Amino acid sequence: MFGQDELTGERVVDGGGNISMPLIGKVPAGGSTADELAAAITSELSPKYLNDPKVNIQVLSYRPFYIVGEVQNPGSYPYVDGMVVMNAVALAGGFTYRARDDQFFITRNTDPDRAKRLVDVNSPVQPGDVVTVRERYF
Repeated sequence: MFGQDELTGERVVDGGGNISMPLIGKVPAGGSTADELAAAITSELSPKYLNDPKVNIQVLSYRPFYIVGEVQNPGSYPYVDGMVVMNAVALAGGFTYRARDDQFFITRNTDPDRAKRLVDVNSPVQPGDVVTVRERYF
Protein backbone atom coordinates (compact mmCIF):
# COMPACT_ATOMS: atom_id res chain seq x y z
CA MET A 1 0.00 0.00 0.00
CA PHE A 2 1.84 3.06 -1.29
CA GLY A 3 2.41 5.70 1.39
CA GLN A 4 0.73 3.68 4.16
CA ASP A 5 3.44 1.75 5.99
CA GLU A 6 1.07 0.51 8.71
CA LEU A 7 -1.16 -1.11 6.06
CA THR A 8 1.69 -2.51 3.97
CA GLY A 9 2.91 -6.06 4.49
CA GLU A 10 2.57 -9.72 3.64
CA ARG A 11 -0.79 -11.34 4.19
CA VAL A 12 -1.72 -15.03 4.17
CA VAL A 13 -4.92 -16.33 2.62
CA ASP A 14 -6.64 -18.39 5.31
CA GLY A 15 -8.45 -21.71 4.84
CA GLY A 16 -11.70 -19.86 4.13
CA GLY A 17 -10.14 -17.89 1.28
CA ASN A 18 -9.90 -14.57 3.17
CA ILE A 19 -7.13 -12.19 4.11
CA SER A 20 -7.22 -10.01 7.19
CA MET A 21 -6.48 -6.31 6.74
CA PRO A 22 -6.15 -3.53 9.31
CA LEU A 23 -9.15 -1.17 9.38
CA ILE A 24 -11.38 -3.25 7.09
CA GLY A 25 -11.05 -6.76 8.56
CA LYS A 26 -11.53 -9.87 6.44
CA VAL A 27 -11.51 -9.49 2.67
CA PRO A 28 -12.52 -12.41 0.40
CA ALA A 29 -9.49 -13.38 -1.72
CA GLY A 30 -10.24 -16.95 -2.86
CA GLY A 31 -10.97 -17.21 -6.57
CA SER A 32 -9.83 -13.63 -7.25
CA THR A 33 -6.97 -12.45 -9.40
CA ALA A 34 -4.41 -10.09 -7.89
CA ASP A 35 -6.02 -7.17 -9.74
CA GLU A 36 -9.51 -8.11 -8.55
CA LEU A 37 -8.30 -8.34 -4.95
CA ALA A 38 -6.55 -4.97 -5.22
CA ALA A 39 -9.78 -3.42 -6.53
CA ALA A 40 -11.79 -4.97 -3.67
CA ILE A 41 -9.38 -3.63 -1.03
CA THR A 42 -9.33 -0.21 -2.69
CA SER A 43 -13.12 -0.01 -2.67
CA GLU A 44 -13.25 -1.02 1.01
CA LEU A 45 -10.69 1.61 2.02
CA SER A 46 -11.96 4.49 -0.12
CA PRO A 47 -13.34 6.99 0.82
CA LYS A 48 -14.21 5.85 4.35
CA TYR A 49 -10.61 5.39 5.54
CA LEU A 50 -8.29 6.77 2.82
CA ASN A 51 -8.60 9.15 -0.11
CA ASP A 52 -7.42 7.51 -3.35
CA PRO A 53 -5.52 4.51 -1.88
CA LYS A 54 -2.89 2.85 -4.09
CA VAL A 55 -3.08 -0.92 -3.59
CA ASN A 56 -0.66 -3.36 -5.21
CA ILE A 57 -0.98 -7.15 -4.82
CA GLN A 58 1.78 -9.65 -5.57
CA VAL A 59 1.45 -13.39 -5.02
CA LEU A 60 4.56 -14.58 -3.19
CA SER A 61 3.74 -18.29 -3.09
CA TYR A 62 1.01 -20.57 -4.34
CA ARG A 63 -0.42 -23.80 -2.95
CA PRO A 64 1.41 -26.84 -4.32
CA PHE A 65 0.00 -29.14 -6.97
CA TYR A 66 0.14 -32.92 -6.79
CA ILE A 67 1.09 -35.46 -9.42
CA VAL A 68 0.40 -39.19 -9.09
CA GLY A 69 0.47 -42.26 -11.27
CA GLU A 70 3.04 -43.21 -13.84
CA VAL A 71 5.77 -40.65 -13.13
CA GLN A 72 9.22 -41.26 -11.68
CA ASN A 73 8.65 -39.24 -8.48
CA PRO A 74 4.97 -38.75 -7.63
CA GLY A 75 4.20 -36.24 -4.90
CA SER A 76 3.65 -32.60 -4.05
CA TYR A 77 5.47 -29.88 -6.01
CA PRO A 78 5.52 -26.09 -5.87
CA TYR A 79 3.22 -24.45 -8.39
CA VAL A 80 4.77 -22.14 -11.00
CA ASP A 81 2.62 -19.57 -12.77
CA GLY A 82 1.75 -20.65 -16.33
CA MET A 83 2.38 -24.34 -15.69
CA VAL A 84 0.94 -26.99 -18.01
CA VAL A 85 0.72 -30.77 -17.58
CA MET A 86 4.04 -31.42 -19.37
CA ASN A 87 5.84 -29.06 -16.95
CA ALA A 88 4.30 -30.97 -14.04
CA VAL A 89 5.50 -34.29 -15.47
CA ALA A 90 9.00 -32.87 -15.95
CA LEU A 91 9.12 -31.72 -12.32
CA ALA A 92 8.16 -35.25 -11.26
CA GLY A 93 11.13 -36.74 -13.11
CA GLY A 94 9.35 -37.69 -16.33
CA PHE A 95 7.19 -40.63 -17.34
CA THR A 96 7.70 -44.24 -16.31
CA TYR A 97 7.98 -46.79 -19.12
CA ARG A 98 4.30 -47.74 -18.57
CA ALA A 99 2.94 -44.19 -18.79
CA ARG A 100 0.32 -43.08 -21.24
CA ASP A 101 1.70 -39.78 -22.51
CA ASP A 102 -1.26 -38.36 -24.45
CA GLN A 103 -4.13 -38.14 -21.95
CA PHE A 104 -4.19 -37.25 -18.28
CA PHE A 105 -6.71 -36.60 -15.54
CA ILE A 106 -6.83 -33.39 -13.52
CA THR A 107 -8.87 -33.17 -10.35
CA ARG A 108 -9.37 -29.48 -9.61
CA ASN A 109 -9.72 -28.51 -5.98
CA THR A 110 -11.93 -25.53 -6.89
CA ASP A 111 -14.54 -27.63 -8.76
CA PRO A 112 -17.59 -28.19 -6.58
CA ASP A 113 -17.99 -31.80 -7.78
CA ARG A 114 -14.20 -32.49 -7.76
CA ALA A 115 -14.61 -34.64 -10.85
CA LYS A 116 -11.62 -35.98 -12.76
CA ARG A 117 -11.37 -34.20 -16.10
CA LEU A 118 -9.60 -35.73 -19.09
CA VAL A 119 -6.95 -33.32 -20.44
CA ASP A 120 -3.97 -33.27 -22.79
CA VAL A 121 -0.30 -32.44 -22.28
CA ASN A 122 -0.80 -28.69 -22.90
CA SER A 123 -3.64 -28.20 -20.41
CA PRO A 124 -3.03 -25.67 -17.63
CA VAL A 125 -2.36 -26.81 -14.08
CA GLN A 126 -3.59 -24.67 -11.17
CA PRO A 127 -2.51 -24.56 -7.53
CA GLY A 128 -4.05 -27.45 -5.58
CA ASP A 129 -4.69 -29.59 -8.68
CA VAL A 130 -4.06 -33.32 -8.67
CA VAL A 131 -2.60 -34.51 -11.99
CA THR A 132 -2.95 -38.24 -12.65
CA VAL A 133 -0.71 -39.86 -15.26
CA ARG A 134 -2.44 -42.97 -16.49
CA GLU A 135 -0.97 -46.36 -17.29
CA ARG A 136 -1.02 -47.40 -20.94
CA TYR A 137 -2.40 -50.72 -21.99
CA PHE A 138 -0.53 -52.81 -24.52
